[in-house]
Amino acid sequence: QEQLVESGGGLVQPGGSLRLSCAASRSIFSINTMGWYRQAPGKQREFVASFISGGSTNYADSVKGRFTISRGNAPGTVYLQMNSLKPEDTAVYYCAARTTWGDSYNYWGRGTQVTVSS
Repeated sequence: QEQLVESGGGLVQPGGSLRLSCAASRSIFSINTMGWYRQAPGKQREFVASFISGGSTNYADSVKGRFTISRGNAPGTVYLQMNSLKPEDTAVYYCAARTTWGDSYNYWGRGTQVTVSS
């Protein structure tokens, strides 16, 4: 079964908004951090935002002030509200979860495509 599933991607014009959702299976034990990464064609996967247990959030400089990560009401859910989208935001967006306090995420979704174009 899929343990981490993201959704909400699509095509949007520059300046538009999009909200991504991620839901983690309860089979994932003790998630302490959920986050979003993205990978554009020909580029390496890059960090976008994270939500840490306790309420701390982190954002990449490129999205700060435009994107907002938030925790859902249901356990193991997280959202990424993306406003003022730019063509440079075009990428496959991946939800990730971490169950340790190390630097790496140990669970990944399959990704959802976000395309920002006129």
